[in-house]
Amino acid sequence: MELHQLRYLVAVAEEGGFTRAAAREHVAQPGISAQIARLERELGHVLFDRSARGVRPTPAGEAVLPHARAALAAVAAVRDTADELAGLVRGRVSVGMVRGGGVVDLPGLLGDFHRTHPGVEIRLVEAATDALLDGLRHHDLDLAWVGRHGDPPADLDVDVVLDVPLVAVLPPGNPLGDTVTVADLAEHPVITLPRGAGVRAALDSAAEDARIVLTPALEAGSPVVLLDLAVQGLGVAIVPEPAVAGRDDVRVAPLVPEVRARIDLARRRDAPLSPAARALLARAREWIA
Repeated sequence: MELHQLRYLVAVAEEGGFTRAAAREHVAQPGISAQIARLERELGHVLFDRSARGVRPTPAGEAVLPHARAALAAVAAVRDTADELAGLVRGRVSVGMVRGGGVVDLPGLLGDFHRTHPGVEIRLVEAATDALLDGLRHHDLDLAWVGRHGDPPADLDVDVVLDVPLVAVLPPGNPLGDTVTVADLAEHPVITLPRGAGVRAALDSAAEDARIVLTPALEAGSPVVLLDLAVQGLGVAIVPEPAVAGRDDVRVAPLVPEVRARIDLARRRDAPLSPAARALLARAREWIA
């Protein structure tokens, strides 16, 4: 039994066929088939049901798959440990950022990390919080900056990156005063982030508490764009307070009662991080501090 046979076993199971597994592993399809056949002879069991409907693991295949994955993970852990002992951090780290999270200087953090660890490949995706949480749970992401309203998910560990009040950015000539209630917003066009952003979840929850229905007139994925739309007189923009820092072209009013939005740095609780992900988490914590 050889490691590449276990790798091919997992690839065929996950890709649902020998041809796709061969493409994933960058080998010829007959080579994959031959190695799986050798493994089946050695184990004395047929591992895949090869039918016209596709390739699926047999009960024996399903039984050995977890052990194959564990063996491959153990080999990766050996390599990671050796790298760490040698003072190296290399590999790949996949991170996610919630849409509308531009108030967090993620480009600056990733740039700083890249200069320190140029051998690490960084993958970045931007999505709604729910999609990012799914990415963490399905091991597609190592770390994710997610919006939060309410308690953090019980199956994830989080560091609070940002916990700030929301403010209303008033268009020129708007009659609202120095403070704005959520109920006031029902009488004016509202500009906000799309559903899936932590700011939007906090605003929707506050509207529900106030027993009003908010139907935003405009939505955009960046707080900066929301501010610019408000300056053009298109409505009242709801943004995190840090988004208005340095803007002298806007009139800002706090929401009362206070509505807060949070961004957390989240990762799985049930699986250890790779050395690259641990190094990025440590650097992110320095930035948070």
